[in-house]
Amino acid sequence: MPDPARFEILSGLGAKGPACIRLRTGRHVWLLDIGSGPEADAPFHPEWLDGADAVFISHDHTDHIGGAVHAVRAGLPIRCTAQTARALPPGARVQVLPERGETVIDGIRLVTGRDGHALGGIWMWFDLGEGLFYSGDWSAESRWFAFDMPQVTAGTALIDCSYRRDDVSQDRRRAELDATLDAFGPEVQVLFPVPPSGRAGELALHLLPRGGVTLDDTCREAVRSALASDGVTPRARDLRPLRDRPFDLAARYLICDTPDADGGMAARMVRDWRGQGRLGRDARVVFTGHMTASARAIADEGGLFRRWNVHPPLHDQIAMVRQLRARRFVPLFCEDPADYLSEPGFDAVPLLDGWGLL
Repeated sequence: MPDPARFEILSGLGAKGPACIRLRTGRHVWLLDIGSGPEADAPFHPEWLDGADAVFISHDHTDHIGGAVHAVRAGLPIRCTAQTARALPPGARVQVLPERGETVIDGIRLVTGRDGHALGGIWMWFDLGEGLFYSGDWSAESRWFAFDMPQVTAGTALIDCSYRRDDVSQDRRRAELDATLDAFGPEVQVLFPVPPSGRAGELALHLLPRGGVTLDDTCREAVRSALASDGVTPRARDLRPLRDRPFDLAARYLICDTPDADGGMAARMVRDWRGQGRLGRDARVVFTGHMTASARAIADEGGLFRRWNVHPPLHDQIAMVRQLRARRFVPLFCEDPADYLSEPGFDAVPLLDGWGLL
């Protein structure tokens, strides 16, 4: 008789750290995400792969895919969407998952849907026990990425709670960013460091009516790829004029890789502005996502933080758990998950022990 299905949170509970969940199906051991970071002192631990038969990756951001080289070296099959597979190291044994649809793997039904967070990103539902839902990172508020609300029931939901109980809507975030930009003088250039497959298109779409928007080569290629895919909203077509325009160093709003400005064109811009004595004067850096130590140091010189929602605020977390009719949920990717014990909005019990039977 097979063992009962169960999950174990190897990493991702109690901190904004690497995502890695061990799923024991009763016959096999699967890993859901194999991340590293986002902080430099949060690596992927190769021993997490011990006993694993396969890896499932929700999307291509480092804190979910950063340990992929170890899975490739181990020869494990990696199941992800075709878009996510582009970020895998050479030699990966890829088994492609649909961005939305059903797949049967080793006799287990898997339903996937677009996560509203990253190009090619998906949530996953496994037909095990009363149903297991794993969101990866997700957002229902994006005007750029398409999001599919799950139409399944899950007894247990492992959901992205990166913003904890913060309940500020994206509409208010947009208004706060606009007020900040309006307060800058007309001579100020603004750098937005972003993950190319994440906020690059999102912010470009929002800033487009202001004019003076440019994308570095990496971000422009990500936008071009997105526009050719089924992963973005119809409104995303408004960015077509930007996809073929070369990067303009003199533009008012510069959208550049990487999100912490510790590499890529964003790092080059910060380095050049610092050398020219412009950083913090007529050249500002606006960070919109998780702030690493590197990003915080730059912000102290000449930048600021304005959150742009790419994870769900509290009301969307609650709506997701209710949509799934879950009886139990695990608040992932946040500090102090015990805060959820006192949150009355959920019709489900928070699980904080890091494991559970399905």
